[in-house]
Amino acid sequence: MQGGRGSGRASTGQVRLWGRHAVEAALKNPARSHRKLWATREGIESLDGELPPDFPVEFADGPDLARLVARDAPHQGLVLECAPLEDMHLDDVLSGDPARPLVVLDQVTDPHNVGAILRSAAAFDACAIVTQDRHAPPESGVVGKAASGALEIVPWVRVVNLARALESAAEAGYWRIGLAGEAEATLPEALPAGPVALVLGAEGEGMRHNIAAHCDALARLPISEAMESLNVSNAAAIALYATATR
Repeated sequence: MQGGRGSGRASTGQVRLWGRHAVEAALKNPARSHRKLWATREGIESLDGELPPDFPVEFADGPDLARLVARDAPHQGLVLECAPLEDMHLDDVLSGDPARPLVVLDQVTDPHNVGAILRSAAAFDACAIVTQDRHAPPESGVVGKAASGALEIVPWVRVVNLARALESAAEAGYWRIGLAGEAEATLPEALPAGPVALVLGAEGEGMRHNIAAHCDALARLPISEAMESLNVSNAAAIALYATATR
């Protein structure tokens, strides 16, 4: 078991995914190169569809699988080691359907939040999420489990310079709305009829000044004064819903 028993880390250059939805989606994704599946027999039976006859599977008990993943990770009898997805280019998603929103994350580092945002992005048909190649979590089992299969569906674009990416979005016709609790306008008031890029800042700190300066408008969610703010993944879900129903 390369990567070390109990480490939760995959072999060098590989990604280890766990949980039925994450593993099943990865197995169905033709863009994935799979190395090995560790599974209980119940885990295999829970999958939708049949594995190829020559697929590398090692049957194991639940406690053995638990040693392959992060501590207390809910593996549901399935652990898959595979190659990371190929890098996506921003131009490829900006040239797609302009009716689909773009989600831009400014230094959102919690993998659970990024995974949850991927899940919401898939649910509301976003064209992609964009993060920096630094100050963002890597592709991982934690992201995959939180994304519940959306890691295989929603393009994840990593860029060197987020401000430059926002400039490219503007050139492609996207109206860039940064979510900020101090904004005067609410999100429904700020939403245009055309293509939208939703920009969300890091947990706690919010958007950096330079990123906010690259937005066409700042907007807030109309939440009660009893609560100062929302978790970034919850805010993303609400913003995507508002965009889908405008």
